[in-house]
Amino acid sequence: MNVREADESDADAIRTIARSSMEASYSLSPETIRGAVKSWYDDKGVVAKLADDDVLLLVGETDEGIVGFSESTLVDARGDILWLHTDPMFRGEGLGEELFSATKQALEERGADTIRGLVLDDNREGNDFYDSKGFHRVGDRRVEIDGTDYTENIYAEKRPPGLATVQGTDGRQLYVDRSDSDRGSKGPFRVVYSDEDREDAYGYLCDNCQSLVVAMDSMGKMECESCGNVRKPTRWDATYM
Repeated sequence: MNVREADESDADAIRTIARSSMEASYSLSPETIRGAVKSWYDDKGVVAKLADDDVLLLVGETDEGIVGFSESTLVDARGDILWLHTDPMFRGEGLGEELFSATKQALEERGADTIRGLVLDDNREGNDFYDSKGFHRVGDRRVEIDGTDYTENIYAEKRPPGLATVQGTDGRQLYVDRSDSDRGSKGPFRVVYSDEDREDAYGYLCDNCQSLVVAMDSMGKMECESCGNVRKPTRWDATYM
């Protein structure tokens, strides 16, 4: 299989593979999947992803045509693999392994020194895939899809490093995981915990001004009141369905 960066002409194949792969792997309704795929990978969406320097969109093709694709993002020196899809008709032929290896290598060549994989908890095949790669489940987060809450597991190639500390508004000590962050318009948002075991999530630390952010809407959008740093709605934004 040849893996290359996607271009605008691949949009239709990407939509077809995303839809069939999600229908085979997730317990979401066909209507939800179709709406999500349309919103993420319509022609304008693909063009926007290709133009974003922090987004990596790769396709894998054989003599049969495009049979898989991956979508990843770079946040600081961390590469997050958001999607790794292969055509269900070709599963079991090692195409996912090849696509994963090529995606990981491409992220590292772009400067990522840590690789993470994100997958819904109910996709056992996806979770088992990262387990088989020696990745460690380092946490999870709530995602809302078409009005229903789901758990998305986060796998990391390396175990999380130590935590930094910051003082909360009430004077108590909080713990900042600088390895776990989300992109903002002016800088990353770092995950903050109330405990050193990373079990009690507190909120986020705005890296642009070092202010704590504890409010987020149901779509995952948040804004730092001090400097206006904004995190856009998550990729599971139900308003797009």
